Amino acid sequence: MMVISLLIGLVAVALLLPTASDLLSLARIATGRRRRAITPAEELPRLLFLVPAHNEELLIESCVRSLVGMRYPATCYSVVVIADNCTDRTSPLARAAGARCLERHDQALPGKPRAIAWALERLPRGEYDAVAVVDADVVVDPEFAEGLATAGSLRHKAVQPYNDVRNPADSAVTRMASVLAASRYRGSFLLKRRVGLNTPLSAGMCVGSRVLAVLGWRAFSIGEDWEWYAMLTAHGVPIDYACDAHLYAQEARSLRQGASQRRRWMAGKLTVLFRRGPDIARSRAIGLHQKLDALAELAAPGPAVHLGLVMLLGGLALAAPLPAGAILAGGLVTSLARPVTYALVGLATDPEPLRALAAFAFLPIYTIWRMRAAAGALWMLGDRPWIRTERH
Repeated sequence: MMVISLLIGLVAVALLLPTASDLLSLARIATGRRRRAITPAEELPRLLFLVPAHNEELLIESCVRSLVGMRYPATCYSVVVIADNCTDRTSPLARAAGARCLERHDQALPGKPRAIAWALERLPRGEYDAVAVVDADVVVDPEFAEGLATAGSLRHKAVQPYNDVRNPADSAVTRMASVLAASRYRGSFLLKRRVGLNTPLSAGMCVGSRVLAVLGWRAFSIGEDWEWYAMLTAHGVPIDYACDAHLYAQEARSLRQGASQRRRWMAGKLTVLFRRGPDIARSRAIGLHQKLDALAELAAPGPAVHLGLVMLLGGLALAAPLPAGAILAGGLVTSLARPVTYALVGLATDPEPLRALAAFAFLPIYTIWRMRAAAGALWMLGDRPWIRTERH
């Protein structure tokens, strides 16, 4: 019983880490300690947009057209599609839409991270200030590049744009995803930005050319965006948040469609935590608050799994009964205050708040499904093959 109590206590501590980091951020704001103001770049940054694509004929045209149609000087950016082991019409469709297309054929080393590394070796990245990686299921706002440019000089930093959901009206799953995206990008990420904490990287991540020249592309796990976040943070490279640069990614509209994606995300994140967490903890390039925040981000299981863990372990702590069961259950329940607060932010900013709220009636089923997916992710830890999410 004592061992079980200890394990539940460790989970409760992990779930409370993001709250602790947010409280430190609020304390810094209250005492007037905020990040330094961004110095605007003297010239518009030159941007290289890379679109890794494997059999993406359904969505590649809309992605490329949104990129080539941005309101940004054509001489200041390029769009390159990496057709990775494609057997469909991805390449001709990408070219017809206005992008340059590199075709890669390497069955021994497939996958998005390898495709990006391969392309970077063949492109004149030194001619650009930064490289932005945009998934093939994404469309961007016309002001997307301009939004990245507001982060100032880009060569020595990374920037994460606002990731929204492209298809929120498809199902209850996509509506909840849209709310949770808003809670993240209009809530916790804005708080990190105000105090100068690094923002986690995902679709659309923009990495400075000088950063790539020094570190190279070394993220090859199934969670390459989390690996980049952990690696850059450990090296003291700032990761800014460009809240005015919006992109919209296609969300899986059914539980079946999203199963492999969720397992991959969870497995990739845990793999990065185990591999890169010690580097963050030992780093001399960052302070204690940044270490706490980065480890909290890597350990956070996501809102639905968080809720499932609280219900499962909190119920076990009270029903067993375990030593200090009430205290353990109280700590677990307290950890929900942060995700609930941010979810309310997401609902308040949703264009259809009542429909979004109604979608959360599906939350109990979704939570059980996410818990099963999380359990399945434990079998995917390590360097597993990349599995592309089914498109529609």
